Amino acid sequence: MTPAVPVTRPGRDGAAVRPAESLVLSAWSAVSPFGTGAACYRDGLRADRGAVTDLDQEVFPGPYTRAGVVPDFSAAGALGRKGTRTMDRVTALAVSAFGNLLESCAPGLLDRPERVGLVLGTGSGSVQSIMDFTRDSLTGERPYLVDPARFPNTVMNRAAGQSAIWHGIKGPNTTVSAGWLTGLHVLGYAARLHRGGHCDRVLCGSAEEYSVQRAWLEWHAAGPGLRPPLAEGCAVWLMETDAAAREAGRTPLARLLGTRFRGCQEAEEAPAALSACVREALESVGASARDVRLVVPLGAGGEERTVLDALPGADPVRIGCRRLLGDASAAATAFQIVAVLARAEDRLWSDGALALVTGVDRDGTVGCALLGAGPGSGATG
Repeated sequence: MTPAVPVTRPGRDGAAVRPAESLVLSAWSAVSPFGTGAACYRDGLRADRGAVTDLDQEVFPGPYTRAGVVPDFSAAGALGRKGTRTMDRVTALAVSAFGNLLESCAPGLLDRPERVGLVLGTGSGSVQSIMDFTRDSLTGERPYLVDPARFPNTVMNRAAGQSAIWHGIKGPNTTVSAGWLTGLHVLGYAARLHRGGHCDRVLCGSAEEYSVQRAWLEWHAAGPGLRPPLAEGCAVWLMETDAAAREAGRTPLARLLGTRFRGCQEAEEAPAALSACVREALESVGASARDVRLVVPLGAGGEERTVLDALPGADPVRIGCRRLLGDASAAATAFQIVAVLARAEDRLWSDGALALVTGVDRDGTVGCALLGAGPGSGATG
């Protein structure tokens, strides 16, 4: 469990562990199939508008004919030509999303850049860059006659590192990869990073790109009958203490109450494992299912429906991001988290209410995040 109110104790690496503080999510943004920016994502969710479209087979040949692709997006178009010639798509999506997030915050956020951390989730980095670089080493006149400027794109932490360099963020920099549950793991890791005293604020999120190479990998991994349209994009948010947010003039959108994960060897065990995660998360803060007003499931299978339908006394609003966007893989649960923030201004999301984000991964892991409404919540751009 990743508690929102940590216990004071010595850190393993000697860093001073913070006293009890309430961590909040105070700003967010997204580059999604709905478009670029928080407003596009919020409006798409409110309208319940599907963002999956037909693919141009000349641009994206492969097994999928439809996908949720960020419209009219390119590295040069989003960030300018300088420094983007060799930038891959997943890196450009992340750099752009973090840039939008920083623009929505007060200018003083990076006054002490060494105290701002960055935690970014990804699948395998850029699958296209990895495969293209490998192919060039095999088909070139000599294996070493490859473009050295493109080698950094083959490293999984390229997007996180480039995002920090581009925006001048000098605190801890971490890349997380955990399948569909990546966004939930990012949330928990960022809380531990802050709790250990390694940074004052953490920029968090997950990114995934659409490419022909990724499409083929997903096609073979999913198997017949389990191949929803793929999606791409990047969802990001700012995590800080309630006091720090208010000092900077930001209204807390949600409070982090905890994350919990379990593993199971057989698919039949997933509902019981997820049910245990949800029950323990609620019990840890003295809440019940009746307090849950918003649920955002991954929607990858019937396991979640079984658990959520069985919540005693609960009648929450449900948001299906996967149904609207497609399968965003490593960015999926990050899109779910910012969906909670996008609904922060709605009446159902008020003081005392809880939101539950859940996921069941095909590798046998399940997890959830429990968020509480921030006082006076209101969505930001």
